[in-house]
Amino acid sequence: MPTGSAILDSDFRYIDGRGNLLRSRTELSIAQMLEFLQIEYQYNFVVTLNDGTKINLDFKTDRGFIEVIDNENDIIKYKELKSKLTDEKIIAIGHPKFAAQLSELEDIVLYKTKEVQTGSIFIEDPSFAFDYAHILPLVEKCSILHGHTSSVMVELVGEMKNNLLIDFGEAKKIIKEIISILDHKFFINRKYLVNEDELHFRIAFDGPKGKFDLQVPKNTTYLLEGEATVENLSTEIIKLLVPKMPKNIEALGVYIYEGYNKGAHIISKISKP
Repeated sequence: MPTGSAILDSDFRYIDGRGNLLRSRTELSIAQMLEFLQIEYQYNFVVTLNDGTKINLDFKTDRGFIEVIDNENDIIKYKELKSKLTDEKIIAIGHPKFAAQLSELEDIVLYKTKEVQTGSIFIEDPSFAFDYAHILPLVEKCSILHGHTSSVMVELVGEMKNNLLIDFGEAKKIIKEIISILDHKFFINRKYLVNEDELHFRIAFDGPKGKFDLQVPKNTTYLLEGEATVENLSTEIIKLLVPKMPKNIEALGVYIYEGYNKGAHIISKISKP
């Protein structure tokens, strides 16, 4: 990274979930949005115009093209695309300093206003770890009772106030409270619940390793709406965190590491009442 007091957007490396090296923070945000909405896309897509000219489009989806407007050259490129790809839908997303120079205002989404300052933080701490047991009857290797120690990282996005999104101490306290709910629990899909009494659940299923029939204490068992995968645990943590978050937090991301260098990441927008 260059020395000196200025750190430019170009000094950072932005990589989407597919391993594409993106050019800017805005492109990364668009890629994350498309992934969250489960919209397939191709980055840096090459389109051939009628005159044989090849132009790189930032994002191609089955619903149209997305161009990021971050400088004067992007404006020239966008105008050329609009004039020559008349049968295609194209939307421009960019900074108003540049995007506002385009006349096709109905096709433009502006970002970054003086009134609203959006920020994001991530929090990773040794205390954000929990031990648990689970069974995955649909996966042969994991269809027996076994356990893990998982660590968690949480990402918060929202509107900053006085250049602050949320106090780290406050966020840490909330996250630790939620992690403690999951610590030393047995996770299992609710659909394997056969019956229950005041103190116990009875869990039964036929799996690749044979028939399981377990009686487990209610106070150490956590029933999930779905299989007890690390992806589903990420979603469960988000569900527990959302009600605890200040109103300025607009999106939550949760990373869970299951073992070394593997895990799951879920990001979710918070619906406002």
